Amino acid sequence: MKIDVLSAFPSMFSGPLTESIIKRARQKKLLDINIVDLRSFAKDKHKTLDDRPFGGGPGMVMKPEPLSAALESVGAKKTKRIGWPKNKNKLVVYLSPQGTSLTQEVAKKVASYKSLVLLCGHYEGIDERVLGWVNLELSIGDYVLTGGELPAMVLIDTVARLIPGVVKESGSVENDSFFCGILDNPHYTRPENFRGQKVPKVLLSGNHKAVQEWRKKQAVINTIKKRPDLAKAAGLINNKK
Repeated sequence: MKIDVLSAFPSMFSGPLTESIIKRARQKKLLDINIVDLRSFAKDKHKTLDDRPFGGGPGMVMKPEPLSAALESVGAKKTKRIGWPKNKNKLVVYLSPQGTSLTQEVAKKVASYKSLVLLCGHYEGIDERVLGWVNLELSIGDYVLTGGELPAMVLIDTVARLIPGVVKESGSVENDSFFCGILDNPHYTRPENFRGQKVPKVLLSGNHKAVQEWRKKQAVINTIKKRPDLAKAAGLINNKK
């Protein structure tokens, strides 16, 4: 997968995208990540990306000229409306607190595209007219961050795990929390006895069928206990009063 990240602060990505699974995926050519400096598209000597909002008010707004030029430089084209493109060639995502919430299902849809363009906003946001190049506004939660760089990193990590070959064992991904709509089961490793707390006997039994049944049951219990909202959506809790 090719991912172009458009940011006013490209150096923020040097650490998170050069370690662990993402590093290995890039080395194996499963991920091609290109960080684009938005300031290189600003025409004035100060490389200005923002200006005062029309109508007054606090803060600054990112200007349409450099953002649209940067988007076009990575192949983004103006679109009639925001929505998932039917062809799976390219998806342009604007990381915004006003966007669709990132869930595992949304991540699966994003991962189905061959190429991603991630636009990182800043300040009060981007000029509304730049949305003409955007397919999807995406939020990682109902809170406000300084900019779109951290959400872009979260999205890259989430989507990368879904690309075949990035995670060594596919079962690790398929058993992740949220992959099937509920949380994962508890996990244990050595030692068998840690300060009086023992590993459940079934995990030591060697009975693979029993282990699988235990894991499925514990995943349900985990979901009901920790995320009753997910449990209701999955039909694990009776919604009737």
